[in-house]
Amino acid sequence: MNSEREEAMRGFLAHAGWDQATLSPLPGDASTRRYLRAEDRGRKAMLMDQPQGAETPACPPGATAEERRALGYNAVARLAGADCARFVAVAGYLRKRGLSAPEIYAADAANGFVLMEDLGNDLYADVLADGGNEKELYRAAIEALASLHAEAAPATLAPGKSLYAYDDTAMMAETDLMTEWYVPLALGRKASDEEREEHRALWRKALATLQSVSQVFVHRDYHAQNLIWLPERSSNARVGVIDFQDAVAGARGYDIISLMEDARRDVAPELAHAMTDHYLSAMAKAGRPLDADAHRAEMALLAAQRNAKIVGIFARLSQRDGKPRYLDYLPRVWGYLDRDLEHPVLGDLKAWYERHVPAGKRADAESLTV
Repeated sequence: MNSEREEAMRGFLAHAGWDQATLSPLPGDASTRRYLRAEDRGRKAMLMDQPQGAETPACPPGATAEERRALGYNAVARLAGADCARFVAVAGYLRKRGLSAPEIYAADAANGFVLMEDLGNDLYADVLADGGNEKELYRAAIEALASLHAEAAPATLAPGKSLYAYDDTAMMAETDLMTEWYVPLALGRKASDEEREEHRALWRKALATLQSVSQVFVHRDYHAQNLIWLPERSSNARVGVIDFQDAVAGARGYDIISLMEDARRDVAPELAHAMTDHYLSAMAKAGRPLDADAHRAEMALLAAQRNAKIVGIFARLSQRDGKPRYLDYLPRVWGYLDRDLEHPVLGDLKAWYERHVPAGKRADAESLTV
């Protein structure tokens, strides 16, 4: 971090009353943000450092698809980019609904600093790796989702912060990552115009079925690395939630898939089925019963879309960003995607992948052209 950024950070902390804070950086992730633990006279907090201008702009309100494309991928895919004010708005929305999003102590959105509650170290991923009760943790996470989905997606999260729709433009931009980044990595050549256009046409047709689906709050990365187990709290507050700034209004099955088809840890199909049943039961108890078959078909589509996106993102992280370790997750993600494509609603897409991405180029990172 340069000295100017360091000075700005210290100025923010001093203004917030944390002028004596000692800072300890946390390991980085796949984003341009970084997090530091702060301690000042016995108080503990988490500091988010999001340099402004480090990413392409977020989606501006009312932008057309063409305007979004001109701004770059974040605007097209409706990602928050460096918008710290959106993080603050989502945190407030979740806290009002009983989930343990971090309390915001101070924020300087213009300069990219947020000081917030430190929810601790007990990430779901770590608790489960240490032998935690998998069924208990996942049931709690599912119940928290059901409570959010008992109401329609809000139009706004806070004054000036709309909750954008997870629309066709965004979802198509994500599936395009497969042909843009993974196909060249796997096959050693760019995807042809015909391959790209057929892939897009099939996805456009499949995703059109979501247009009539009721919209709910979608976290978008609701998985074991972004949930924190807080058993000392009660009800949905046991589920600590982080990394939610990219939230959108979308189909209710998306976050279930994020949780149950986790790119970083294996989730048994039996557990996934049981948690889907638990979700359906919870929705019925909340007075929002769902058609089970239609819900599972929707989940299969959302799962395939999400996993196709992740395959493309991991290829991009390897090739563009110099992070080849993400290729190690490909066998698991392709395993999910292969399973997702078995659903009858995805037969045409399954055939495309069988023709254009040979089985030997799907799961073995060592076979890729790196």
